[in-house]
Amino acid sequence: MFRNYLRDDDGGPIDDEQRRVGREIQRRTGPTFHVATRLLPPRYREPTYVLYGFFRIADDVVDTTVETDPSAQRAELERIRTAVLGDRAVEEPVLRAVRALRREHDIPAEEIDVFLDAMERDVSETRYETYEDLETYLRESAVAVAYMMLAVLDPTQGEAARPHAKALGEAFQLTNFLRDVKEDIDEYGRVYLPRRTLRAHGVSEADLASGQFSPGFAAAMRTELERAERLYRKGVVGIRYLPEDSQFAIVLAAVLYAEHHRLIRVNGWDVLSTRPELGTTTRLKLVARTWWRWRRDPDPEAVFYDVSAVSESSGAAIPDSTPNLERRPDETRLSSR
Repeated sequence: MFRNYLRDDDGGPIDDEQRRVGREIQRRTGPTFHVATRLLPPRYREPTYVLYGFFRIADDVVDTTVETDPSAQRAELERIRTAVLGDRAVEEPVLRAVRALRREHDIPAEEIDVFLDAMERDVSETRYETYEDLETYLRESAVAVAYMMLAVLDPTQGEAARPHAKALGEAFQLTNFLRDVKEDIDEYGRVYLPRRTLRAHGVSEADLASGQFSPGFAAAMRTELERAERLYRKGVVGIRYLPEDSQFAIVLAAVLYAEHHRLIRVNGWDVLSTRPELGTTTRLKLVARTWWRWRRDPDPEAVFYDVSAVSESSGAAIPDSTPNLERRPDETRLSSR
């Protein structure tokens, strides 16, 4: 198990406190991914808690509603970078654990570097003209996360899995952006929808800030949601390359994230007045449906298309199997980005 073989930067085993902190961070801030993570075998689950804790610690430096000096944010990110990649003693449990994790699983320093670069980008870059511009941010954030997870899973066909892991990481991040349009502009002053897409449909940033829903905004959302779903289709193809005992949890994560798309459609593409979010009941029902389908035939692609809100072909209709559950969410809104 993770607790027996992974050793911290002082040479001792990673302790319960380090694992607990990472697990609690994920449970509190990423409930959707937490459900799937709990179903990973321990040798993958515990490292995933540590990584997620690291991601959130860095993300929280820039995702703050309190007015903060940008230079102080950059300095804190640099401190985190040095703590994880350097040799000096580190006090924070999660940062100590991720340093050990990096050595044990040969996680490239480059991926940690580019992930922290993305966090730094959030300090100053709050708009993206085109999707191609946004792709640079995705490479530094979502794709870096996907590659670090791939290092933990260590599939025998790692190179074959890599482009699909990239696509699935991008898909998850785009789902978050679509879900959080209003929160991102209201709380953090950021717009991740490409400006070119918004202009093409006659939508201004003032419309987003004021919550002005329109047919143009619906069309812009549809354009970007379809882009995300193309990435889901590419991403799930590669799940078969992952270790067999990890595949169900990864399929489930994709099903859960993609369920936001069903809610967006049910709400008529309006994410400005109602934030689409999964309640506990819906998550549990999706876990049960995905597990039942998996038991019949553990084919990642087939299970994903049978259960998820993403169709196998772009023109197929998706049944609204769970819309009414989301009218009154049964838990506090939490971002899983």
